[in-house]
Amino acid sequence: MNDKNTGTICVQGGWQPQNGEPRQLPIYQSTTFKYDDSEQMARLFDLEANGYFYSRLANPTNDAVARKIAELEGGVAAMLTSSGQAATFFAVFNICEAGDHIVSANTIYGGTYNLFGVTLKKMGIECTFVDPDADDSVIEAAFRPNTKLLFGETISNPGGNVLDIERFAHIAHRHGVPLIVDNTFATPVNCRPIEWGADIVTHSTTKYMDGHASAVGGCVVDSGNFDWFAHADKFPGLCTPDESYHGLTYATAFGKQAYITKATAQLMRDLGAAQSPQSAYLLNIGLESLHVRMQRHCENAQKIAEFLHDHPQVGWVNYAHLPDNKYYPLAKKYLPNGGCGVIAFGLKGTREDAIRFMDSLKLISIVTHVADAKTCVLHPASHTHRQLTDEQLRAAGIAPDLVRLSVGLEDISDLLADLRQAMAAV
Repeated sequence: MNDKNTGTICVQGGWQPQNGEPRQLPIYQSTTFKYDDSEQMARLFDLEANGYFYSRLANPTNDAVARKIAELEGGVAAMLTSSGQAATFFAVFNICEAGDHIVSANTIYGGTYNLFGVTLKKMGIECTFVDPDADDSVIEAAFRPNTKLLFGETISNPGGNVLDIERFAHIAHRHGVPLIVDNTFATPVNCRPIEWGADIVTHSTTKYMDGHASAVGGCVVDSGNFDWFAHADKFPGLCTPDESYHGLTYATAFGKQAYITKATAQLMRDLGAAQSPQSAYLLNIGLESLHVRMQRHCENAQKIAEFLHDHPQVGWVNYAHLPDNKYYPLAKKYLPNGGCGVIAFGLKGTREDAIRFMDSLKLISIVTHVADAKTCVLHPASHTHRQLTDEQLRAAGIAPDLVRLSVGLEDISDLLADLRQAMAAV
């Protein structure tokens, strides 16, 4: 059975025990690994053999979970990181250096927006933000000779906009750069960006993949499809010798797995944002039910989105699977089985009305987190994006009155009752 369905991969992917080995993925809670002679370890340090010697670079528990996620996404390899932010940073920094430039959708998660617009700028990497709904010509005008990648989110956080992945992939490839897509909200259960032309996929596994708000983590998945040597002048880090590994050239030595090998052997070695084996174990438990949970998240969210859409106190709702939503055609194309449980909406009234509404909720919690089993709510302008002015919020595609509702797995009648009583309190 080489072509397993998504649900089977969720449950059984990654860890294939041999005769007499544990059926459940073990936690290899060890920083280091023993070898019988010096030569064996030397070959590992030179990247001439596979194996484990220090958990910052590789660990059996982490590798099993990374294999599962790579299989779910249809990639050739993956690497776990300590957080989703670390995954995004590694994905970009693996092919960028001082003097380079990137292009990104402006609707992305606020933490990523700050990473690209502020922190990477301090490192000499500039970012131009574009409206992902703009015409191709407008987006392509942002590209420069030193542009190294195009970035977007399958479903934007917090706005809920759907990315036209295939169109973005064509734009990126016309300019000889890879498309990196953050697939956190959709998960590979509902969308596999690689099938639509994305080259690299990132995740905050802290969200739906974990599912229980138990462990912070991230993941980078490589499709293996981008031809680095075809654009060797743009990507010297992959196509020229790495002197820290005795002149090894990643694209020559590792072929389709060059990108992930470099990210692990070079960036994880030097920056150390590794996921702990304990967190990887908890992540794997979440992944085993991901296909079941995503169906329930989407069912509940659809009913709540319809309720909000028809409520007289609600000014607007952005949920792509509402038939009159501007992203409905893209949702039917890329997310035919559902998108996610996150809904963006705004109440009629002031910012204070939105805050009063959230403070009146009893079952639904106000938390920073999103996309886990419990329903939660957030007002980005007051919380995650509070450093931005109203003008900056709008430039990032976030309305100042936007309320982000992450619909969980509770009984739908209880969630609707809580929303009704909170609306009545405004």
